[in-house]
Amino acid sequence: MGEASSDPFVLKSAPLSGVKVIELSTMITAPLAGMLLADMGANVVKVENPDGGDPFRSFREGAYSPHFGAYNRNKRSITLDLRSEQGSSTFDALVADSDVLLANFRPGVLDRLGYPDDKLAEMNRRLIRCYISGFGPDGPYADRPAYDAVAQALSGMSSLFLDPAQPQLVGPTIGDNATGHYACQGILAALYVQQRTGLGRRIDVNMLESTIAFMPDPFAYLTQLGLLSDPLLRPRTSQSYAFRCKDGKILVIHLSSQPKFWDMFVDLLGLPSLRDDPDLASRGERIKHYEKIRDLAAPVFAARTQREWLKALSGIDLPYAPVYDIAEVFDDPQVQHLGTFMTLEHPIAGSTTAIRHPVWFDLDRSHQPNDPPPILGEHTSDILEEIRELRSGSTETAAGG
Repeated sequence: MGEASSDPFVLKSAPLSGVKVIELSTMITAPLAGMLLADMGANVVKVENPDGGDPFRSFREGAYSPHFGAYNRNKRSITLDLRSEQGSSTFDALVADSDVLLANFRPGVLDRLGYPDDKLAEMNRRLIRCYISGFGPDGPYADRPAYDAVAQALSGMSSLFLDPAQPQLVGPTIGDNATGHYACQGILAALYVQQRTGLGRRIDVNMLESTIAFMPDPFAYLTQLGLLSDPLLRPRTSQSYAFRCKDGKILVIHLSSQPKFWDMFVDLLGLPSLRDDPDLASRGERIKHYEKIRDLAAPVFAARTQREWLKALSGIDLPYAPVYDIAEVFDDPQVQHLGTFMTLEHPIAGSTTAIRHPVWFDLDRSHQPNDPPPILGEHTSDILEEIRELRSGSTETAAGG
């Protein structure tokens, strides 16, 4: 994708190089936010319980599961028991020398560990404290446990995927992942304020609101048009279709709002009579008669293989795509051109496949670190030595002053 800029004023290092982050978290939301910061060069120290560490490590047995690997590259791991004197002393030193603290405990847990927010702010006035919870710091649900399925259900998102007659949860962890991204956004904004003022901020992000915010259009449909969204409202409105081909593979066509796409679609089908159908004369009518279009087009697509349709579509300017399974994504020519995937090698745990951070700077992302997810406590001794050196330097400065 283009070459790196030769402009001498273009930033060559990772944009968050020098930013220090303490990640006191498990599972997805905060680990994802921490990984996003680490991908942009932040020095992220993942603080883990000595007794097994992040539960995601063993989510499908072992101690280096795909779940853990997916959300924890480019970090260093230290094991600390915050209930012990030694553990709390080490944590204090990390807090004093960091820019960001990222935590996803339920409200009150850090208070019980001896680290209420006001104490953390006193320990380091520059510290940005980002707290991720299920439902916010207070309110009727504040103490309830929360996971992705809970957030998707309460936000209304699940109603856009479920068949009420045969309810079955499907798909990835959208609520968790959206929350991690919003947390990262908040931290980046707070880092900008920190650079200008020298002061940290408190950030609160919760899964319920993040999941709601991630899909604003159903709420706009309801409040502006009185339309209650169901699983087909968005496809109807956007005029997007999925068709099964002769070989059983699936093809997606997205007509959106441009009239030319409808005309191309009609020509592709070889059904010019659709242009004369009063039910399909305008985009508004086509939205109302979405199922009619689908039912008329389905037999046409079923008569040819996906490969045949892809060849036919390659010559016209119509938005389309084959529906890949996960394994097929790796071999897509555009994905390969972008270099989306990379292999990370760990000297003990072996190789893992990771997805590169999708944000490019100046047509380049060679600055992105490519360190594998750490094994539990892998960097404990190194981090402790850094703390000793920091304390030693502070003592010498004080003595010299």
